[in-house]
Amino acid sequence: MPIKPLKAYRFSLTLSLLITLVVVVFIAGLLLFLSDEFLFTKSIMVSLALSSIAIFLACFLILNFGAEKFIYKQIRVLNNDLEPMPKEELNDILITNDMDALLKNVKEVARKRSIEIDSLKDQAAFRREFLGNISHELKTPLFTVQGYILTLLDGAINDKAVNRKYLSRASKGVERLIYIVKDLDLLINLEKGRTELELDYFDILDLIQNVFDMLEIQASKSSIRLEFDKTYNEPIPVYADFERVQQVVTNLIMNSIKYGKIKGTTEVSIQPIYKDKIIVRIRDNGEGIEEKHLPRLFERFYRVDKSGNRRMGGSGLGLAIVKHIIEAHEEQIFVESQPDIGSEFSFTLEKGKASKGD
Repeated sequence: MPIKPLKAYRFSLTLSLLITLVVVVFIAGLLLFLSDEFLFTKSIMVSLALSSIAIFLACFLILNFGAEKFIYKQIRVLNNDLEPMPKEELNDILITNDMDALLKNVKEVARKRSIEIDSLKDQAAFRREFLGNISHELKTPLFTVQGYILTLLDGAINDKAVNRKYLSRASKGVERLIYIVKDLDLLINLEKGRTELELDYFDILDLIQNVFDMLEIQASKSSIRLEFDKTYNEPIPVYADFERVQQVVTNLIMNSIKYGKIKGTTEVSIQPIYKDKIIVRIRDNGEGIEEKHLPRLFERFYRVDKSGNRRMGGSGLGLAIVKHIIEAHEEQIFVESQPDIGSEFSFTLEKGKASKGD
């Protein structure tokens, strides 16, 4: 790295001038004190001037060299403590005679540190919230199972009128625990890239219709219609992981049923957006979501309803899983919603061919 010319001498220059002035005044006063008849002759003035220049240059060189060496040493120590890096990279940042550039580099390190500290604070807050959420999700079925088992152990096991009912309810609590753990395990594997996609060609219309048929009973409980926006006369092939995309569609339609209004509608539409892309839109006319919740909607265990009240089951991981499945396909997912009007979740997929041989 080329050495840049020195730009900032203010500290050394100011202090050198002050020292020179003090020394010259002291010498002049001393001469006057030692001789009552002392006169400032031309030779004396020249000597004082030359001495002043010599004193100033000596002070300036010593102070400038010492100050820079001390500052560089302290900044190197500080930088090594804050950000260990290869020697070559450290030299590029700190070995310079340009004090302005050095100051800029130190400010940049401080800025990075500030960003990292803010990020660590956000992560700590997220961890606390995540632990609180997962504790809330697990303790309800755990306490339910514990309550029924303790009741049975206290003697209800001998009462044929209630023992099977309590065992059945305890079993449902265990099933919910297994459901949460399985979803959490799937999400962790998706986040770490451990789940490999089995990509193939299939008709997205058939997949959506299968989900409609599977969720028809749940939807009928709230008199919610599951339908396409129009009649599709031709198949719409896509290239993706069938099981994972079916999980995405199921989770999104389940949410539309869960938060839909009585006698409402869940409508699915499919549109081409690019030559090789389609977008699947799942729209409902339910209770909707406030805008402030949308940025965090795909976080693990994040719930719009902080009370945790749910009309239907769920692990609280559905939307997080949906997001990671879509991102694993290198596609995008979107959400739009307005309170009391409804929500629309949409995601892109790679358009497939009519057959593998095409």
